[in-house]
Amino acid sequence: MVKERFYFAFYLYFIYIYQQKIMLVQLTSAAILGIDASPVSIEVCLSRGIRFSLVGLPDNAVRESHERIVSALRVNGMDLPRNQITINMAPADLRKEGTSYDLPLAVGIMAAGGYVPVEALEGTLFIGELSLDGCLRPVHGILPVAVMANKLGLKRMVLPAANAQEASIVEGLDVYGMENLGQLKGFLTGKQSVEPFKDQTGHHVQQQRSNPFDFADVKGQELVKRAIEVACAGGHNIMLVGPPGAGKTMMAKCIPGILPPMSLQESLETTKIHSVAGKMDTSLSLITERPYRSPHHSISAIALIGGGNKPQPGEISLAHNGVLFLDELPEFQRHVLEVLRQPLEDRTINVSRARYNVNYPAGFMLVASMNPCPCGYYNDPSKQCVCAPGQVQKYLNKISGPLLDRIDLQVEIMPVPFEKLSDTQTAESSATIRERVKQARMRQEERFNQLSNISCNASMSASELRVHAQPDKNGMLLLKNAMEKLHLSARAYERILKVSRTIADLDESDTIQTAHLAEAIQYRMFDRAKWGT
Repeated sequence: MVKERFYFAFYLYFIYIYQQKIMLVQLTSAAILGIDASPVSIEVCLSRGIRFSLVGLPDNAVRESHERIVSALRVNGMDLPRNQITINMAPADLRKEGTSYDLPLAVGIMAAGGYVPVEALEGTLFIGELSLDGCLRPVHGILPVAVMANKLGLKRMVLPAANAQEASIVEGLDVYGMENLGQLKGFLTGKQSVEPFKDQTGHHVQQQRSNPFDFADVKGQELVKRAIEVACAGGHNIMLVGPPGAGKTMMAKCIPGILPPMSLQESLETTKIHSVAGKMDTSLSLITERPYRSPHHSISAIALIGGGNKPQPGEISLAHNGVLFLDELPEFQRHVLEVLRQPLEDRTINVSRARYNVNYPAGFMLVASMNPCPCGYYNDPSKQCVCAPGQVQKYLNKISGPLLDRIDLQVEIMPVPFEKLSDTQTAESSATIRERVKQARMRQEERFNQLSNISCNASMSASELRVHAQPDKNGMLLLKNAMEKLHLSARAYERILKVSRTIADLDESDTIQTAHLAEAIQYRMFDRAKWGT
């Protein structure tokens, strides 16, 4: 009798398990590839059994989300369904990294378990990290994810409240910032009303910060100031060479004060890069101030160009649309400097590794400074150089010729005499110089308004040079003599034409005159015969 009852009970349990319906829930999240986002579909399936399986090439951080999700659900009055839970993250050949999948995985389990209606997940992208008590923590790369969601036609985006400000810049997408899993459950079930995030400040831009360094405080150095103005007006690379205390670093720090304002497209590009790198202030939606990066000379090549086990933008990408300042250039490791050659030419960097291949923008303006020799006083009119014979050239050889060839303006700085230092008269301010730079950039925008890949003279291709930077007969003769006497390369020839075009823009001239070419040639300091020997 007992045996028959056991078999009957087992039969009833088997029928109960067999008749259980398979529950399948699908929702949308995103993965970061370079500075762009790619959609990731989260598929949660409940079936017979008691296992938990997570597939789709997740890394360790994604696998550990199971413990965070279990704790967050229990704290908020929910539990894992007592079934076999299989979660697939598609596309399965794309590696999923980071903690931003905590929220979509938890929401998928909640929907499969009947805690929230499946219909509430349609047209919504979920992203965010969970703490053990169910609170939502901010994650990186929100802006490119929001842009991708808008392109996919999704209407809503649910994310941590700390990230809502950044995502709100994307128009046509309702952004819902959630504090915890309990609030999200109430929102999805319709029991709690949550309004889309609205920027309380009324705008989505970062206010222009006042630069504490002003060219009005720089005594003398008029030639160097002029060279920096030309570099900023055309987006050209510039090197400052001079003895210690001549003002190289101070003038480099004044550069942000004369840079032209960013366009909306440039602001979006810059914000995406800083968002992916985790450098964004959560109180801001959009960066409108050109970045100024000044890494230490001990930086590694990976930190400079980007990459790593988990790919991140490097300093050259963080300086995109802004300035990369390398102080004491010869002190950088030579192999680190050599990785700059291709980005300086192509204004982009392709990082290829065994596990990934990403592209980062690198349209930066390089500003470098260096001493002329190890002791710092070569060619100084007031102090004698104490370097041994050949030591100056050996010091300069730390910077390769191909790298120097890619620097448009090379300027020598001399110490400021006492008469200039003691002069109480105020020099020209950064605000005044910035107005001239803005006017020059406006002329370039009008010239290249039909070309999406060119924004300033420094980005001109060889074909554009033939159209917009062709000197007259006298100018061509001057350039020919300079090429033969200074033994300039073809790249230096193009750089001189680009700089002369910028000088003409500052003079509001439609044509390149001989004086513009002469000034541009003057800025090729390292091409002068026997310099540093």
